Amino acid sequence: MLEVLSQAEDGRTVTEIAHDLGISRTVVYRLLATLEQHALVRRGSDGRTRPGMALLGLARTVQSDLRDTTMPLLRKLSDGAAATSHLWLLDGSDIVTIATVFHAGSTDAAQLQRVGNRRPRAVSAIDQAIADTHVMATPRWHIGHDDPAFGATTFAAGLVSVAGLSAAVGIVRGAPELSAKETAFLGDLVTRAASEVSRALR
Repeated sequence: MLEVLSQAEDGRTVTEIAHDLGISRTVVYRLLATLEQHALVRRGSDGRTRPGMALLGLARTVQSDLRDTTMPLLRKLSDGAAATSHLWLLDGSDIVTIATVFHAGSTDAAQLQRVGNRRPRAVSAIDQAIADTHVMATPRWHIGHDDPAFGATTFAAGLVSVAGLSAAVGIVRGAPELSAKETAFLGDLVTRAASEVSRALR
């Protein structure tokens, strides 16, 4: 029910929810009453139900758990690639930076991409990697040389087979040109990191 409501911009009526879920209106009323007691949904005067404010607290907890789980693996990726590493999460139509590890020797402008940074989806390696999350069985890396968020070379791989999560990990390198050997090496590092993070979150 929460998933149905999260995808409805203007909320849903009891009848619409019952139809969406294939259950009776009586069951919907009972479930809504429970969710409303916990502020997970709110019913408006127009008779439509929308996600409730308590979901914000749950989202913050989830993001905190994501950071705690992924930070050691992002540090490993950052050290191996000698570059800034990131965890990106799809939130609605935006991509949000959830975690960042700066490499000590890096002077990349990409370090300006701080935790909490939000941007609309665009054609980039990050977006391609996130698109993989629900269609690929294993991660694959994508490279972008003109990501609008960075203006630098970006490697990203999606976190596959993690229920309810559309996210990617990757690195950003300020160097505009990389050899074929360097590209393959960094792509492999990012792919392995995505596999490790995916396993840690399942």
